[in-house]
Amino acid sequence: MTTTFNRALTIAAACATLWAMPAAQAQQPTFPNRPVHITTPFPAGAGPDVVLRAVADKLQRKWGQPVIIDNRPGGHGFIAITTFKRGASDGHDLVQLDSLHMTAYPLLFKKLPYDPAKDFEPVVPLLRTSFFVLTSTNGKYKSLGEILAAARANPGRLNYGSWGVGNPVHLGTAVLTTQTNTDMQHVVYKDANVLYSDVSSGQVDFALGTLAAVRAFSGRLVPLAVAAPQRHPGAAGVPTVSEAGGPARFEASGFSLLAAPKGVPTSVAAQIRRDVEEALDHPDVVAIFAAAGFDRATLTPAALRAYLAAERTRYVDLISKTRIEMD
Repeated sequence: MTTTFNRALTIAAACATLWAMPAAQAQQPTFPNRPVHITTPFPAGAGPDVVLRAVADKLQRKWGQPVIIDNRPGGHGFIAITTFKRGASDGHDLVQLDSLHMTAYPLLFKKLPYDPAKDFEPVVPLLRTSFFVLTSTNGKYKSLGEILAAARANPGRLNYGSWGVGNPVHLGTAVLTTQTNTDMQHVVYKDANVLYSDVSSGQVDFALGTLAAVRAFSGRLVPLAVAAPQRHPGAAGVPTVSEAGGPARFEASGFSLLAAPKGVPTSVAAQIRRDVEEALDHPDVVAIFAAAGFDRATLTPAALRAYLAAERTRYVDLISKTRIEMD
């Protein structure tokens, strides 16, 4: 009888466990169950911030939770990243990054307040910015070929501008000078508007810039080439760098992505990715892309990781040749 009683207890316990499993699963919190915070290193009103806010608006409508954007510009994005690192790893704290934070900065800076491999889980790309070779409409150079020819004939005489050391415009032009074996002076600006104003007046020979810059300085800046393997749909008449006499398949672009803390649940990361991609497809967001001249960057998680790895390899070669360093 004792054996029968014990067997009955075992069966009862097993049944109780089976009945309890669905209840326990039902108690698992759904995502999101509280406000989601996205920290960004871009200032309010900048192109990447505008896109992020448009996406956040669609997300909070879908999620039924506030999506709060926290702008922390300055310090090469390190202020924003340090703030983000204090958050939770359950998906409720995210960060918008420039791809340089994952690729070039670990090579450029002797000390970083983060470890790309240990602190971030790249979740979904937000946008890609194609850069064009821009010069003054009334300037002396009418093609990229003329700029490169003049640079070869007059080493160190021509100049190009960027809005700081180590940004996509600076590094992109450094790649161009390295691949064309030319020597040109880098003029550093703190403000992009002042930079393109000086390019438009001819004080700076050229600079890489976006279609938004061309539109902002309408009639004063002209794009000579697009720094991409293919022509840009927003400026189909502008040749690629290769077509204009530069190196083959040359590319310089800005790339913004959304990242979560390392250790974010796989299911949560997948949901964020799906919902962000849905938001990026919304007509309101598509219109913002068109107005700003941004490109949609649609990559699977594996393709995103491969892209970042390839970019890092490319910058290893560039930085070893140019010896660019940042404090």
